[in-house]
Amino acid sequence: MTMPSIQDQIKEIEDEIHRTPYHKGTQHHIGKLKAKLARLKEEARKKRPGVSGKAFAVPKGGNATVSIVGFPGVGKSTLLNQITEAKSEVGDYDFTTLKIIPGVLEYKGAKIQILDMPGLVRGASKGRGRGREVISVVRSSDMVMLMLDVFETNLGLMLEELNESGLRLNQKLAEVIATRKDRGGINVFKTTRLTKIDTEMVGDLFREWGYINADIVVRENVNEDQIIDWLAGNRVYMPAILVVNKIDLVTKEYIKRLRKKLRGWKILPIAAEKGIGLERLKKKIYDTLELIRIYMKPQRKEADYSEPLVLRRDATVGDVCEFIHRDFRKKFRFANVWGDSAKFAGQRVGLAHVLKDKDVITVVVRK
Repeated sequence: MTMPSIQDQIKEIEDEIHRTPYHKGTQHHIGKLKAKLARLKEEARKKRPGVSGKAFAVPKGGNATVSIVGFPGVGKSTLLNQITEAKSEVGDYDFTTLKIIPGVLEYKGAKIQILDMPGLVRGASKGRGRGREVISVVRSSDMVMLMLDVFETNLGLMLEELNESGLRLNQKLAEVIATRKDRGGINVFKTTRLTKIDTEMVGDLFREWGYINADIVVRENVNEDQIIDWLAGNRVYMPAILVVNKIDLVTKEYIKRLRKKLRGWKILPIAAEKGIGLERLKKKIYDTLELIRIYMKPQRKEADYSEPLVLRRDATVGDVCEFIHRDFRKKFRFANVWGDSAKFAGQRVGLAHVLKDKDVITVVVRK
């Protein structure tokens, strides 16, 4: 008797999950099925041959990269052309963009790379419409801009495809620590009250992924999906915003109903072709990326406010040194900082000092 293939096992588990009603009595069983399903999918992914044909190659540029993700024909190319200097082909038909077009949005001294992606289609996570290639580029971005047409608002399908591809939007990796041991079995400890799953299920999920002896510490109120994502270890967590285009074609009452339909998401209504809402969108992109501006002040000279260093929030003096030149970190002596992160003007600090927006810094190195 031949063993069922991985795909057959995946199909069998998916069918069982779909036909099992979810309630307190079945939660543990379904959780274990989900863990096994995720493990099998990971095995299948590792055995999958490389992508054939010409792959998308987009060099990263600027201070951060944002991917515009949406269905065909929602206006991604029009938006890119409006907020950057790029020239992406625009048409009133689907699949106008057959390659990824980059543009650069300049805002508050930052240069933000915006990518106009080919339209996402159902089955993209399984490779349809070159979906795996497209999503691989999205996974390497710093942020996702989800884009819907005001009349085509099936956000669930888009999120399903991205989630199936291992993208986790506006989420963070669960606070879990696992230490493997030689003996003693699985021991689960918690530092907070668990209301979504119990410690027994946590242990079973880890066993499904091959843990035999380990001490596991759960530091937040997680559910089974968060534990499975932690075990998979290949999920990508990034911020996302939701843009709804062509709002000039509908009434304010329609937009109000749309907000209710898409509750859980704070939508940004725009009309890309007419330039409506684009300044607000630029600010939202900048704020979501959590960029900060740092101004350099050479010793015994005035600060240069003409061109800031643009870094991510929680950047340190060490990050500034790396940005300037890696030798600056090696030869670093100290830095002086003026601004919100300093206790007083010109505070002397080390490499680990965390900077804030609009700080001024002088870096002193050994000769």
